[in-house]
Amino acid sequence: MARNTMEAWLRDEQGSDVIRRIEYNSVAESTFRSVPMSGATKTEPRMADMSVAVVAKGAAYGEDVAANDEVLLTAIKFGTALRIAEEDIDDEIANIIEAKKLSWASNFGVLLDNATMGTSAAANGSTVPFVSIYRAITTADAAVGYTANANHLSIEGDGFTGVAGYDALSNLASLVEGSGYGAAGNAFIAHPVAKGIIRKLKDSQGNPIFTASPRQGDPDTLFGYPLLWSSGAVVTATASATAAANIVGAGVKGAAGNPLILFGNPEFALLGKRSGVESVVIDGRDGLSALTDETILKVRARRAFVVGNVKAFAALEVINTP
Repeated sequence: MARNTMEAWLRDEQGSDVIRRIEYNSVAESTFRSVPMSGATKTEPRMADMSVAVVAKGAAYGEDVAANDEVLLTAIKFGTALRIAEEDIDDEIANIIEAKKLSWASNFGVLLDNATMGTSAAANGSTVPFVSIYRAITTADAAVGYTANANHLSIEGDGFTGVAGYDALSNLASLVEGSGYGAAGNAFIAHPVAKGIIRKLKDSQGNPIFTASPRQGDPDTLFGYPLLWSSGAVVTATASATAAANIVGAGVKGAAGNPLILFGNPEFALLGKRSGVESVVIDGRDGLSALTDETILKVRARRAFVVGNVKAFAALEVINTP
């Protein structure tokens, strides 16, 4: 049977309720460096080091000998189809369709964050769409001279308190601050399960190191850096929008459910945007849907992700007993 061609995909424009919902639920979508894509793949400079030196009057410029390097962005499609009985939507189709799209946007935001930050396995283009920040940090990268786990710290859930907790977060930031890849735009990204602990941590003078946002829309801060919250910042074997995280006991590094606190420069997290978010409503009176009186809502987006340079990020993994 020939495939019906659908030509009614409608794109949600920037500023729409759907896009705002994704950005609210996704640090990757709202904060990482956006890279427009006109095709399925795109190469971007790795943003490696370039040397600089004094040049004497009349002398020849010294030449940088670092190899030109690039990373590859490959677009992956995220999507869902939903059947809705005509009886349920005859009177309020616009409201129901919009509510479903907003629900999709919320889950897509968390899934995208988990795929870019927390998956522990090698990318396979499906269940593990990308090489996540966590995977990059725990894997050697000879191209930039990075040793596996050099920027990885861990702390047991029961020990994430007081001086130990303070020192763990300070050491996490130091891994990037002294690497040459830190910048004013550095930020912490943490799973919300760690909120209760971080709010209680104090410096040697008894002052909280966590500062709640004074204005709606501004981020919380930690050590003066923005502190962003993401439900996707959790270790998982495959990308998930519903992965549970907890801080209990002492577990094993790399175990699913371990919350993550990341620190780094979002400019080195490249999020490729090939298309969408876009949706199409297929009327229940057309094609095979006419047999069941069901309207089909399809929503999709195509995204790519790659870490520009792993040295720009560090991870604190809270190992726990689920």
